[in-house]
Amino acid sequence: MKDKRVLYVSSEVIPYLPETEISSMSFEAPRAVNSKEGQIRIFMPRYGNINERRHQLHEVIRLSGMNLVINDLDMPLIIKVASIPKERMQVYFIENDDYFKRKATYADEEGVLYEDNDERAIFFAKGVIETVKKLNWSPDIIHVHGWLASFLPLYLRNYYGNEPLFENSKIVTSIYNQGFEGTLDKEVIHKIAFDGIEENDISELEDPTYCNLMKIAIKNSDAIIVGSEEIPEELVSYLKNINKPVLKFHNKEEFSEAYIDFYTSKVLV
Repeated sequence: MKDKRVLYVSSEVIPYLPETEISSMSFEAPRAVNSKEGQIRIFMPRYGNINERRHQLHEVIRLSGMNLVINDLDMPLIIKVASIPKERMQVYFIENDDYFKRKATYADEEGVLYEDNDERAIFFAKGVIETVKKLNWSPDIIHVHGWLASFLPLYLRNYYGNEPLFENSKIVTSIYNQGFEGTLDKEVIHKIAFDGIEENDISELEDPTYCNLMKIAIKNSDAIIVGSEEIPEELVSYLKNINKPVLKFHNKEEFSEAYIDFYTSKVLV
C-alpha cells in the first residue's frame, strides 16, 4: 500500500464518537493503511455532540465558504480538521449548522430519526467530494462506512461522473448491521433527481429503507466489504447476485491483513 491514497468517508469515527463497529473500523482501517505507508484522509460529519475544544478542531478557511445546493436551497459548507493523537492521521469534518449542530448523530432524545437525515446524507456526500476537489487530492480508493455516508458512491458515479480527479478512483463500501428502522423522507428520490440523477438509477429509493440505501451504494461501488458478522438477510441475498468482489466479515483481530490484501489484489486491479 506504499504511497497509495485511500479516502475514508464515514458517518462516525472514534475517538470523536462512542465506539461502534462503524466508528471502530473507520479508525482501524485507516491506521492499518497508514502503517503500510499508504496516504490516508478521513472525512466525517461535525455533529454537535463532538467536543471541539477537547479534540482541538479548527476551521480550514481556504476550504470553507462554499455553498452546496440541496433541494434548491443554498447551504453553507464549513470544513474543520483535527489530528487523531499519536496516529498522525488527519480527520476532516463536514459542518453545517442547519444539518449537524444538534447534539446527537441520527436521532433525537426519544430515539426518533431526524426528518432531514436524507438531506444531511446528500450534503455530506457532496461536501466530501467538493472538499477533496479543493484539496486536489486524487484517491486510489474511496472506502465508505455507514448509511449516512452511503450516497457518496451514487454522487461520485453520477453527479461527479466526469470529474477527472476521481477518474481512476475505486469505491469500496462496507456493509454493517447498524441501520435504522422505517424509512428516510419519501421525497428523497425527488431531491436526488433535482441534481440531475435519473430516477431510474435510484428506483430503490421509492422506499428509502436502510437496505435500499445500501443497495444503491453497492450498485455504485467497485467492491464490497461485509463489516458485521451478521447483516440483514435482504442484503446477504443481494450480495450473492452482484458481479463484484466481496470480502467476507473479519473481526478486529484479523481484519488488517485481509483488508490490505483485498485492496491490493481485488480493488486496485
